Amino acid sequence: MIERASTLYLSRRAALIAFAGFASVPITFAGAKAEADDTVKLIEELTGKTPLESDRIHLDMPIVFPNGYTVPLALDVDSAMTDTDHVKYIRILAPRNPLIEVATFHFKPGRVTARVSTRIRLAEPQHVIALAEMNDGHILMAKTWVNVATNGCK
Repeated sequence: MIERASTLYLSRRAALIAFAGFASVPITFAGAKAEADDTVKLIEELTGKTPLESDRIHLDMPIVFPNGYTVPLALDVDSAMTDTDHVKYIRILAPRNPLIEVATFHFKPGRVTARVSTRIRLAEPQHVIALAEMNDGHILMAKTWVNVATNGCK
């Protein structure tokens, strides 16, 4: 008697349906804390100050973008822009780019808003970090993940 091994064949559609249920399961990244620590260390090296994650700084970028050559970025900071409460500068960082500092924007008190809109290049999928130094010396931070399909830096 010959035994035959049974083989299970799944169509691509059946496989996608079978694995679709896993998409809603939260997956934790073991290195997430280490990555956060690395981000803080990087910012401390660049500025000499410890950043504070804040809801006053709003970084808006697409989660997925087809290429890394012209990724849109919009950023604004909640600030009165008075002599006693204003943004001195905003820095955009992309840690996986050949040049980490992508852009710096300087502001003066009396400006209506601390708002920037531009396009940047990204070398690969990565967290983009926005830093806003306030007039009192505090550094506010926001970061967002951007997944680019092609390399924008060569």
